[in-house]
Amino acid sequence: MPVEVGLWRVDSGKPQRMNSTGIELEKQLEALIEQDPAILGYPLLIIGRQVPTKTGGTIDLLGMDEEGNLHVLELKRGRTPREVVAQALDYGSWVSGLTHEDIKTLYEACKHTVPFETAFSETFDTSPPEELNSSHTLTIIAHDADAATERIVTYLSTFDVPINVAFFRYFTDDGRKYLARTWLVSETTITAQTSSAKKTRERWNGQDWYVSFGVDNTGIRVWDDARRYGFVSAGGGVWYSKTLRKLPVGGRVFVHIPQSGYVGVGTVTRQAQPFAEAIVDVNGQEQRLRDLDLQGTYVHTTDKDEDITEYVVAVEWDNTRPQADAFWAAGLFANQNSACPMRSSFTIDTLTKNFQLDT
Repeated sequence: MPVEVGLWRVDSGKPQRMNSTGIELEKQLEALIEQDPAILGYPLLIIGRQVPTKTGGTIDLLGMDEEGNLHVLELKRGRTPREVVAQALDYGSWVSGLTHEDIKTLYEACKHTVPFETAFSETFDTSPPEELNSSHTLTIIAHDADAATERIVTYLSTFDVPINVAFFRYFTDDGRKYLARTWLVSETTITAQTSSAKKTRERWNGQDWYVSFGVDNTGIRVWDDARRYGFVSAGGGVWYSKTLRKLPVGGRVFVHIPQSGYVGVGTVTRQAQPFAEAIVDVNGQEQRLRDLDLQGTYVHTTDKDEDITEYVVAVEWDNTRPQADAFWAAGLFANQNSACPMRSSFTIDTLTKNFQLDT
């Protein structure tokens, strides 16, 4: 039986059904969703409206959720069940192959006023994940649907095809306008298909690295030491030090202090060494780091059963700044690992300008 959405006004204890119309709604719904995708029940960043595909179609609305997954939103527009479902599936097959670069290109083609990374951060209050489009969802948007449409969509969702129908009804009452929404299939039963073969991350240039320089009130690690003597460090457990130890000589590092921002850019000059053995270059002279005038201790005293050694990587700085002047902007990349490849071209470009680096 087709799903029906109703709305009743209660006056003096008596329910009075309100009349709905699909005519005005059909004209406005696409614009309303673009303006506020949350009316679907969850926040989305709209990548574009009327997005052309390479298969010759045009997606009404293409959105992205906080996990970086894509959402194809297709209005029924009076088409037959076979037409609208086939169209949604066709768009899904195309969307499933979009790479990180493809998605950013589509976003930019829609002439948004801010970069993709900034828009993502403003929408979800977090930076974009490294990997985009690991899954996708197809949503048919309709005023109503016949039994055939509901039967086909329900059948497909039973076999884990990520497709659903969002029903909207437009009501008017006493000069006011209302919008009601319900779903054909419970959202908890929709499983988004994932393709492990897709390349959804930005390409890495093989040179740039992100480094997290953890600073807290323990005094183990102090940024002023790292600026003065040219190094970065991490430790307190294998999980913390293992990624830092992968930094190669010649790699460029962008150093970030959690909860503060980016504070330095430089080039790795020596492979990682335990703090007790670490050598740094000070005014052209090789010196053992532990013999220098340091504010931090760089020694961990807990978890004796684990390799908790603080590891040090020598760096020749291009530019640094005090922690109090750390730079941060919406959309910049950040990660909990001590070090990882820096793939975000937006972050690299933004920091290159902010730190006045020679490109």
